[in-house]
Amino acid sequence: MKNKNLDQDFGTLSETINRLVKLGYTHDFNIMDECIVCHKENITLSPDDFQIDHVYRFEGDSDPEYQSILYAISSTKFDVRGTLVNGYGTSSDEVTTKLIEKLNTHNNQNKMESKSNDETPQRPDSERLLNAPFVEMNLQEVIKQIKSETTWIDSDRNAVTLFKSETMRIVLIGLHKNAELKPHKANGVISVQVIEGNIEFTAEDQITSLEKRQMIALQENIIHSVKALTESFFLLTLAMNNK
Repeated sequence: MKNKNLDQDFGTLSETINRLVKLGYTHDFNIMDECIVCHKENITLSPDDFQIDHVYRFEGDSDPEYQSILYAISSTKFDVRGTLVNGYGTSSDEVTTKLIEKLNTHNNQNKMESKSNDETPQRPDSERLLNAPFVEMNLQEVIKQIKSETTWIDSDRNAVTLFKSETMRIVLIGLHKNAELKPHKANGVISVQVIEGNIEFTAEDQITSLEKRQMIALQENIIHSVKALTESFFLLTLAMNNK
């Protein structure tokens, strides 16, 4: 029987993991070629050996392309419970087809809870219109908002999600000079359009300098990074691959 406590909102990724540990999900699982493993306890589970009790999805506004899924996993065969963290869009280069089907089938058949790792007191989701038949966006006003928040003052970046649906996400990102978005890849096609400043966009060893009113498009699952050469603001559009 499913533990109803798993349906609660525990907060951020780390907070949710800590809470699940208290609920008995103490093993830290990782993906291997044909299975999941807990290296500390030397436990190996094939897809037939475990079940997924609950799925949590996390999205970070400070780096909108960084997204992760947390699985609460149990195995009656081995009498163990634990957690597995993985990014969206598991690739067949990383795991076998059988394990992909185990993870992705659960994602598609069960509603996942969306959370934000980087909500701010100044900007709760309830006050932002993110998805509607018509969403108006004043980029200059959003830039002013980004600069006014403590996240911008205390760190090297800040961002505001302007639109979020099942198929598309639009985010305005601000970076201080020399701030970087480390190498990563997106589960979907992206475009990057510079609104203010000058950024350096690197993908597949190709470096492109983008200034105001310039943009670039990139296919899915290509490793890329961004560095701000000056204080910069750019619009990131992500067309989600939900296959």
